[in-house]
Amino acid sequence: MVNSIVERSPKYKWGKIMIKTVLVTGGNGFLGLHLIAQLLAGGYTVKTSLRSMDKAAGVTAALATHDVPHRERLSFVVADLTADAGWADAMVGVDGVFATAAPVFVNGEMVADTVARTATDGVLRILTAARHAGVQRVVMTGNWGAVGYSNHDRHSVTTEANWTDPDEPGLSVYERSKLLAERAAWQFAHDHPGQPELVTVNASAMLGRSLNDHVSGSLGLVQNLLSGRSKAIPQIPLNVVDVSDVAALHLLAMTKPAAAGHRFIASADGQITLPEIAALIRTQRPAVAAKVPRRLLPNWVIRLAAPFSAQAREGLLFLRTNRNTSIAAAKRLGWQPQYTITDTILRTVDQLTGH
Repeated sequence: MVNSIVERSPKYKWGKIMIKTVLVTGGNGFLGLHLIAQLLAGGYTVKTSLRSMDKAAGVTAALATHDVPHRERLSFVVADLTADAGWADAMVGVDGVFATAAPVFVNGEMVADTVARTATDGVLRILTAARHAGVQRVVMTGNWGAVGYSNHDRHSVTTEANWTDPDEPGLSVYERSKLLAERAAWQFAHDHPGQPELVTVNASAMLGRSLNDHVSGSLGLVQNLLSGRSKAIPQIPLNVVDVSDVAALHLLAMTKPAAAGHRFIASADGQITLPEIAALIRTQRPAVAAKVPRRLLPNWVIRLAAPFSAQAREGLLFLRTNRNTSIAAAKRLGWQPQYTITDTILRTVDQLTGH
């Protein structure tokens, strides 16, 4: 049986832009593999870039395991965000590019300036190669962190018009690198209008089921609760979204004419706090909830520790941030999340616990 992740995607009317062959960067990743599955199910011809061809067999095996159709339409190219080699060849015959890959570590380390520079250089490398090849549109995977972390007004609504300040206290190395890479991409689009068209999908904490063993770093939020690693739970709110819904929005962003030149927030309706996630696990998945903590971490502890701890500063930023997020722009594009927050959390728990 075709995995339900793929079954849900054909209900969308993808649009009228003549996109037939696409490149997905980082096809072995959490999102990249979901995107490939939906593209193949939708009848597209897909190339995917990998840092090493050694990873190709794993991608093929994962798609076969989930009975994804049209696997013969998938091909592989070797290209790395940190080098020019391979990108020109990767773009040959391609109508659209999904730039989903992003560096998290550089040479095994997460040094702020190095990661940010590598992320920025990587997306500019993709955009430049796409421009030279005459690619019609590039859809870049951004994140909610580039949108909402500088909106501290609880009476406002965070939309795609918001931008996070790169110097926001508590902003993580990864979030800052994604922000600066997206800003560089939009500057490129401004300097080269329509060559190619640019769209960004800014996903909130991306959870759900993986098609292979590659999962998002966001799953650590749930894993920490399940493992008991967190002895007390900070009372921070989150926006979350299922990875398969993010993939579906990427396809709409690629094929809908109205998407060109816009950002779209991908998030399930509403928000949820970490204590609420813990309570959900205890009530809905009691068999795996033995280590889920019950004690709450007072907000004042985070505030007190913030001057001395980078982790506490990130926590304080989470506490200060307005999570009232609008996804109206994505809905106008025709997108509707298929998974609620509750669905997504429970799918994540099942992924992490092998159910």
